[in-house]
Amino acid sequence: MSAHIEAQKNIEEVSRLGQPVLGILTLYLNDNGLLEEKPIYQKMTTAGRKLGLDVFVFTPQDVNYKQNKINALIYNPSTQSWTRKWRSFPHMIFDRCRIQRSHRFEQLGKFRKQYGHLTFLNRVLRNKWIVYRAMKQDSRFRTHLPLTRMYESSSDLTEMIRKYPLVYLKPINGTGGRGILRIEKQRDGTYLIQGRDQSRRIISPQRVQLSALHGRLAEWNLKNNNYLVQQGIQLKLPNGRVHDYRMLVQKNGEGKWEVTGCAGRIGASGSITSNLHGGGQAITMRPLLKQWIKDDEIVQSIKEQAEEVSIDMAAFLEQSYGRLCELALDLAIDRKGHIWLLEVNPKPAREVFIQAGERDTYRRAIVKPLEYALWLYNQKKQRKEKSGSPTASAHSSEADKEELPL
Repeated sequence: MSAHIEAQKNIEEVSRLGQPVLGILTLYLNDNGLLEEKPIYQKMTTAGRKLGLDVFVFTPQDVNYKQNKINALIYNPSTQSWTRKWRSFPHMIFDRCRIQRSHRFEQLGKFRKQYGHLTFLNRVLRNKWIVYRAMKQDSRFRTHLPLTRMYESSSDLTEMIRKYPLVYLKPINGTGGRGILRIEKQRDGTYLIQGRDQSRRIISPQRVQLSALHGRLAEWNLKNNNYLVQQGIQLKLPNGRVHDYRMLVQKNGEGKWEVTGCAGRIGASGSITSNLHGGGQAITMRPLLKQWIKDDEIVQSIKEQAEEVSIDMAAFLEQSYGRLCELALDLAIDRKGHIWLLEVNPKPAREVFIQAGERDTYRRAIVKPLEYALWLYNQKKQRKEKSGSPTASAHSSEADKEELPL
């Protein structure tokens, strides 16, 4: 019997027990079983129980591919402890796996390939370059995208820095501010290089002449490491720190996109990015935007525009790449109030809202994927009942993609 038929059989067996099951798919951070978001998974398990949703956590390493069973991590809210238990495949999978340079990420590829026919709350988003090119085709988003090009040779960077006084160099698959460089033309004609290495450490700022710029960047191996060159947006506050906004959009319990919240982020001193992992701090959106724009009416208008375009972007990306349940959009707002999309994060953390003091938003950010999972489960259940077949379900990733309206 093929793996996907056997896995489906296990799911149907679980269905007869009556309670929908959500498996949170993640990756260990090291070979000792360290999990990055364990506190979040504990909260999701607890919230899931209140909603009537059984939640467990697993990684590709925990899967027995021959028996189609999972050695699941299960949190017990009563004892506040984690245990292991062999489980059948869940009805739905919430993919929280972030990019790693490890054998664990290779195992994830095998899992996604073998079990891609199952119901995922969220499909894999493409890299920054592919997403940028897709979004640029839509006239609604074109003016919100900083000009970006793939680094193929030194001329790509030369042309960009002649056109813009500020540019960023970003790895095509980078996360958390790793490996990002900022190059800004100075009044004396030199260029200031700032950034972070692959371990997020701030590198020492360097000033160089244009003729020496490419030589200084040679160690970064920009072409082979698949870098992008992006138009920079001036985002420095009066204290010299950069800032931006993290907009979280999620599906709700009716399967519709809505804004959960937006928080401002202020980078650490000397940092070119605002990432919290890099020492940044979070603040509520309005005070930060008011400090930047000054006018209350304009601030409100910008906030509404940012929410509207973020929902449109999420719906577009889902239509382009398959089912999604949440996205964090990192937005920049320039001095004129224009909104720019800096980056799309398909596996967003929620801590920005806790740090900004927005506990209700943080709680909603945890619960919404669970409510969406229940909606999705009920939609599929109703469809099966209408078809009159207990085994009527998608048996390919493409069928799963088209099974429900996006």
